[in-house]
Amino acid sequence: MTTRMTAMLLTLSVLSTGAAAAVPGEHQCLIEPYQKIEIRSTVEALINAVKVERGSEVKKGQVLVQLESDVEKAALETAQYRAVMQGQMRSSEARLDYSRDKLRRREELSRQNFVSGQERDDALAEMRVAEAELLAAKDDRQMSVLETRRLQELLRLRTLTSPFNGVVTEVLQHPGELAQTGEGSRPILKLAQIHPLRVEVVLPVALYGKIAESSTAEVETEIPAKGRYKAKVQIVDKVVDSASGTFGVRLELPNPGGKIPAGVKCLVRFP
Repeated sequence: MTTRMTAMLLTLSVLSTGAAAAVPGEHQCLIEPYQKIEIRSTVEALINAVKVERGSEVKKGQVLVQLESDVEKAALETAQYRAVMQGQMRSSEARLDYSRDKLRRREELSRQNFVSGQERDDALAEMRVAEAELLAAKDDRQMSVLETRRLQELLRLRTLTSPFNGVVTEVLQHPGELAQTGEGSRPILKLAQIHPLRVEVVLPVALYGKIAESSTAEVETEIPAKGRYKAKVQIVDKVVDSASGTFGVRLELPNPGGKIPAGVKCLVRFP
């Protein structure tokens, strides 16, 4: 028996204790958030601000946590300035123009035997050095552009945003604490997506093959959001649990206004 199936069976068993038995065609189910995630930092840094509280509704892309980023901002400003600096480029271009003119004059004088071939070769070498200096100036400028992009990405990591529309379920760290990296570290926030919701139901193996994905079922919720709603079958497990003689089904339940709270038990009826 899989861990998930075991947990579902135990949960549904507890929920059904003391409750009226479902009539034929009805099955106990549990409504859960569509997904639950933990917000962690990918860099170790002091938390500068936590912009939400427990129970706050958040939108996708909304800023949740701001980490300390003064050093990164200063480095970014330096790189941005270097990326638009004109002095080195103009100096190299002027030196190259002068070297080309000098070489042209030496070649004319060399053809008239007024200067030696060595002087002409020296002017040619000087021009090639000036070309190399201009190329190096262009490379430095391009490197500054790439460094600007790298620092912008590093700075972006200092701002943690919400990956979906949802609700904050727990705030575990606060401004002044150190955000750490890795799965073993303490998360800063926990989020849950409550639109749509996920309905988990465990069915007897006798119904296997009779529940089709994308079919519609009726979900009846209990207090505090008692009502009947339409849900769509999203997943039908392909493996039956031999120990319990059951298999799992997941349904997707729209919850645009957040009227239905996650965590309540329910009954589901399949057509």
